[in-house]
Amino acid sequence: MSIPLRALTAIAVTLAVLGAAATVPAYADSPRRGQHGHHQGHHWHGGGGHHSSNDSVRKLTRAVSVKGVLRHLQALQRIADEDGDRAAGRPGYESSVGYVVGRLRHAGYRPTVQEFTFDYFEENSELIRVSPDPAEFVDEQDFLRNTFDTGSPEGTATGALVPVGLVLDPTAPVGTNSSGCEAADFAGFVAGSIALLQRGTCGFSVKALNAQAAGAAGVVIMNEGQPGRTGLLNMIGDATGLTIPAVFATYDTGVNLAATPGARVTVTVEYTTEERTSWNVVAETRRGRTDNVVMAGAHLDSVQEGAGINDNGSGSAALLEVALQMAKVRPANQVRFAWWGAEESGLLGSEHYVAELSEEQAEAIALYLNFDMVASPNYIFGVYDGDNSGGTAPDGFIPEGSAQIEDVFEKFYANRGEPFQDSEFSGRSDYGPFIAVGIPAGGLFTGAEVVKTDEEAARYGGVAGAAYDPCYHQPCDNLTGEGQDEALYDQLDEDYWLKGNINVGALDVNSDAIATAVLTFAKDTSTVNGVVTRPGHGHGHGHHGGGRKGHGKKWQAWQRQDHDRHYVGGLTARRR
Repeated sequence: MSIPLRALTAIAVTLAVLGAAATVPAYADSPRRGQHGHHQGHHWHGGGGHHSSNDSVRKLTRAVSVKGVLRHLQALQRIADEDGDRAAGRPGYESSVGYVVGRLRHAGYRPTVQEFTFDYFEENSELIRVSPDPAEFVDEQDFLRNTFDTGSPEGTATGALVPVGLVLDPTAPVGTNSSGCEAADFAGFVAGSIALLQRGTCGFSVKALNAQAAGAAGVVIMNEGQPGRTGLLNMIGDATGLTIPAVFATYDTGVNLAATPGARVTVTVEYTTEERTSWNVVAETRRGRTDNVVMAGAHLDSVQEGAGINDNGSGSAALLEVALQMAKVRPANQVRFAWWGAEESGLLGSEHYVAELSEEQAEAIALYLNFDMVASPNYIFGVYDGDNSGGTAPDGFIPEGSAQIEDVFEKFYANRGEPFQDSEFSGRSDYGPFIAVGIPAGGLFTGAEVVKTDEEAARYGGVAGAAYDPCYHQPCDNLTGEGQDEALYDQLDEDYWLKGNINVGALDVNSDAIATAVLTFAKDTSTVNGVVTRPGHGHGHGHHGGGRKGHGKKWQAWQRQDHDRHYVGGLTARRR
């Protein structure tokens, strides 16, 4: 097992950006940790070879290599292999923090760690068809445990599945299904069975309590089936007295269960909820204007299902390599790099960071760049829609200056001869808290669960009709290829160079895009906020030619091919 960070000597550091002392988990010095912790037997070159000459976009993008980024991804994969995942509140995330901190320290940064607490949830609920045709349905995809106002009673039950008053007709009037609403619906129900009910007419709690009164050992309530009533939702209401496990299922899951005569089903409701600790990692250049800071961030945590190598190992690793290669650069504007915790729990790390900023500290941040999923296997090159040309954001939601950030990324792709497209600027990732306080933002996204269109496949290659990331939030989001849909990934391999769930070509291009944007704004943010920094005056206050116009609304064929192919060919690859 990895060395627990909390077991090492604690140290206190000053989190300069917050202007207050912060207690951080202690870390072994990174070379020692590399020899005795997760990374035994490997020599990491993140801190070596960082030259002050990487002060131009051309030099920096040459220094930021995909092999360097893949080294970091390999380290994150090893952490997940040992700890099971890299989710916030669990050992793998703490080890991920230790790895990033160690690399930054070795490169000469003075990284700080911001601690915060959050409500930790761990779901172990299950819905299984035991027989015939055994099937295990996916939590949060095929079903959800109940969230009744009076609590979610835990337990497990196995029994014969008994459909009660189902109407499997998507053309039926909405909300008219009375399945389980009356005690009479359960006439002849055999005690100890699992009741399969359907949404409609009365509340979920009424249905569940009636099933329990009829002797059900467990209950599954499926959606009704009409357009807009097929997916998942939380079952709420007063279910006082409920003691049996109850889950909600999609319409398709319910149909699947109902179509199996004589089915035996197991329903389990089991979960953990408690307060736990997580951390943000922050590192900044020692030079540059501290009143016009360029921030760049990526969330470091995974979901509990696995390693999270694309989501968001890809963004974290690419940002880390850029930071390492910029260690000796002397920017005009200070650059502050951040790796956020508990994004998958609701953007909690970035929310905490922004909430702790004073108004003056927030005003000192010129812009924020976000990198969340930058190497999806069936990728697109998505750029956050800072000018709202897609019309998906409400008026006032996107701070002024964000359009100029978008321009830098679009120019990069155009110069590389790569296609690109708008990505919805909805507050879905860690830029959300920044734009909520009026800080201009931008970033990249190669896609998650949305399906690639025919037109996109013609532009980018890949497989139309398949998700941009077929392993999004699944255990197969790893670097090994384990658990992937072999037929689909064979198709993707025909167009792309993949390593596990990483599109190496997209990763290489986007690592350079990240380097380009960070260094561009490290030199000059005037197009974004009107602030001009004269050469040689990186610590001065320059001229503020503009300013923010209030706050945004609160948000609810690529480069180095031969060299890098030779390198990655020596790594452990996905075999068939």
